[in-house]
Amino acid sequence: MSPTSTADELLLAFHARHPGATTRAFANGRLEDGRSSYELLADNADPGGVTLDLGCGDGHLLNLLIDRGFAADRLVGVDMSESEIAAARTRPALTGVRLLCRRAQGTSLPDASFDSVLSHLALMLMSDVERVVTELARLLRPGGRFAAVVGGGSGECDAFELFLDSFRAEAERCQAKVPPIGDRRTRDPSGLATLFHPAIGFTSIDVSAHIIRLDGDAERVWEILAGMYQMMVLTSDAAARLRARFVADAAALADASGTVPCTMRLLLATATRSSR
Repeated sequence: MSPTSTADELLLAFHARHPGATTRAFANGRLEDGRSSYELLADNADPGGVTLDLGCGDGHLLNLLIDRGFAADRLVGVDMSESEIAAARTRPALTGVRLLCRRAQGTSLPDASFDSVLSHLALMLMSDVERVVTELARLLRPGGRFAAVVGGGSGECDAFELFLDSFRAEAERCQAKVPPIGDRRTRDPSGLATLFHPAIGFTSIDVSAHIIRLDGDAERVWEILAGMYQMMVLTSDAAARLRARFVADAAALADASGTVPCTMRLLLATATRSSR
């Protein structure tokens, strides 16, 4: 990546190179109650309504909704990455689902056309988030619900924090600059409350915190964490050094079975569209 690359350019380059990376990292992760973060989000969709997956990636969440009995012609997926949309179109279950390569800031979809809008680990990456929230208010019908899973930082003192510390050291060593990605307000309950408010068209915002476990052996945990967007700014040599250092240090965290603990904090934010 160029040192002057914007956040959106970094995200698009990442997804062109690694379509489906978010699914591979999180589909098998488990929350405290045994659900995946995708299942947590799917529980907030209106079974009888029309649902939009905003930032749908390779279509894993849409596939889950189909498996739950949602009608394909009442589902829409939007993502700014052509590579992710192309990956979603390869899923047989999504035949009949409308999949569109568009930006969340302006989808060009009809007003008040959705009963629920879901977004998995995408809202916190989006630029110009005020426009995104305004677009959400436009798209939702009165009483409709927006639900998003967003990253909320590290969980416990385990492999995730080890990775972050190691990454920062390597980025500093090779003077790699990571462009600011997203809006920090989307990763914090009070910040989310400043975005989803009555003047925009939402009656309330509720936020709950969850810990997701992404445990595995050192190599598996590396594969998950190396899927972070920031890795795009490292040279191949720097990434190789980081991998060697992380795998060696993470092995020291493993239990007797070789499992390395890795947790992340996620937030589930839900907001209701006010009546007009």
